[in-house]
Amino acid sequence: MRDALKAGTAYFAVMFGIGFALGTVRVLLLEGRMGALAASAVEIPVMLALSWVVCDRLRRRWLPDAPVTERAVMGASAFALLIAAETALGVGMLGRTIGQQFATYGTAAGALGLAAQLVFAAFPVIQGRRPPSLTRTPARR
Repeated sequence: MRDALKAGTAYFAVMFGIGFALGTVRVLLLEGRMGALAASAVEIPVMLALSWVVCDRLRRRWLPDAPVTERAVMGASAFALLIAAETALGVGMLGRTIGQQFATYGTAAGALGLAAQLVFAAFPVIQGRRPPSLTRTPARR
């Protein structure tokens, strides 16, 4: 279980860094031009594609043959850390109360973002269930 928590922490940390950078671009360059919902809809596919790749690499490193429970711990711990970090940023940097921060999930853009975060959390479980034909295997001679 320790490796699952390490993998989840690494998954969160890498994706939070990427998300912080892309979120800054979204807010500063896109939201004013297209609105919060459209800007989120542009950012989310990029984030999910990057999440898929990052998750796969970290899962293969720390949980190569792990059962579904350990992969679920990886995703759940990454999700919990992500929500905690977003809450801390909303309260600390944006001056929101915790209630105001969680109320953002009630907006269309916030709900779309939360749905994407749940998909992010599910990736370790989904990837571990891929049939062998979809995983990389050495070529046979």
